[in-house]
Amino acid sequence: MSRLFRSLWRRSTTLRYSNRPIASALQPCLLRRNYTNETEVIAPTEQIPAVRASAEVVKQQLVEFGDYIAQCLPKFIQQVQVTFTNELELLITPDSVIPVCTFLRDNHLCQFTNLVDLTAVDVPTRPCRFEVVYNFLSIPYNQRIRVKTYTNEVTAIDSICQVHPGANWYEREVWDMYGVFFRHHPDLRRILTDYGFDGHPFRKDFPLSGYYEVRYDDELQRIVRDPVELAQEFRKFDLKTPWEVFPNYRKTPEIEAPATESSTEEKK
Repeated sequence: MSRLFRSLWRRSTTLRYSNRPIASALQPCLLRRNYTNETEVIAPTEQIPAVRASAEVVKQQLVEFGDYIAQCLPKFIQQVQVTFTNELELLITPDSVIPVCTFLRDNHLCQFTNLVDLTAVDVPTRPCRFEVVYNFLSIPYNQRIRVKTYTNEVTAIDSICQVHPGANWYEREVWDMYGVFFRHHPDLRRILTDYGFDGHPFRKDFPLSGYYEVRYDDELQRIVRDPVELAQEFRKFDLKTPWEVFPNYRKTPEIEAPATESSTEEKK
């Protein structure tokens, strides 16, 4: 047993001291290499300032891009316009929501893969009073585009959840607030109002006070819903205060005191 331990000890000592010459030979090379890396001078790169395109150039690029989309989808695009803030807008028919959104997502020159927002606008004077607005973002090209379509109270619009799954809650909110029905939506139900809510609050013909009042009844110890009863339905406040016409209020003419009997006798 002692011989076995002696042999193992000899092997460990030989392996430990056998690498010393190699390390001592490599040490000057390593020091020389570190010294050359530290003393090496790197030439400065040329700094080219970024030139920002003018508003006219950006607008012309948006017009050309809008014409390209209109040429690719001539049956679906009704109008292409650029706003005064250089934002591209596409006006499409209600039946072309799915083809247009799919093209904007999958086309290599578009790549509008992010749905930023989906909302609606109520214009009661129009035959199709609701204007549905889609806002998309292209991350590779750093561009935005707005798609608009129209509908009324009884005409449904195709849901884009199959193209952009993130539109699920946006469409539920538009249905809850405006009453726009989205066809083939996986779960189209109210998202902001209470259960059994009557009407759609963001419509222009919705009353300011609503139809029902939800409150907690102390006697019944539960939440009850009662019809709204207001003695005065609409109140008009008079906001003309002295603070709105401050200079006139500040320089008000002094009112003379009425003449007394003593003053009249002195004048005589």
